[in-house]
Amino acid sequence: MDSLPLDPVRSASAVPSSAEHTSTVVIGSGLSGLAVASELSRRGIDSIVVESLECFDSGAMRTVMTDSVSLSERTELMRLLRGYAAAHQLDVRQSTVAEHLSIIGHPKLITASVGPKKWAVQTADGVLLADHVVLTKYPQNELRKFLRSMGIAIGRDFKAALRAIGLHLVGVGELLTPTTREIVRQAKLVSDIIQSQGPAALNRLAPPRAAISPLGA
Repeated sequence: MDSLPLDPVRSASAVPSSAEHTSTVVIGSGLSGLAVASELSRRGIDSIVVESLECFDSGAMRTVMTDSVSLSERTELMRLLRGYAAAHQLDVRQSTVAEHLSIIGHPKLITASVGPKKWAVQTADGVLLADHVVLTKYPQNELRKFLRSMGIAIGRDFKAALRAIGLHLVGVGELLTPTTREIVRQAKLVSDIIQSQGPAALNRLAPPRAAISPLGA
């Protein structure tokens, strides 16, 4: 599986001044990614949706749904999400692929000021800087390695450890694609968390010890 490379640290000098700034970069422009972007938009939070490198690999997680009702629900939700994205001019870049992901503001690893953004997403078109990143496809074992490389204790709540550094998961970690209902639930939950955390989530990380929503109300 050709996964998106993760770096524990990127220096301030490695971030170009011409980089684009946004609140959240959503990696993956499928159902999960559009659900998150729509929910963020409804909360007045800007985002940029780019494609996942994993989507171009034959080993990516596959959707297995034989129930005609489930397939119909998924198709209808995707239609609504695409309509919402078009009507509200969401920044969805299906031709832009996230090639590299780095954290740039860990207070215990970088002492120099790097500005308000905490994540750098490298694409062929340039660098996107964001407070939060939402992954819709990524192996959990690689994410665990990433946290350990930063000295962050994972504990029992893996997703909480990721949230502390502004990294969020929707539809990740399942053997099969989650149901539409579960994707909607996760998208709303993550959007609420991003709204509550705001842009300063990473700065609150403790030093490591070792519109109308298409998803409904």
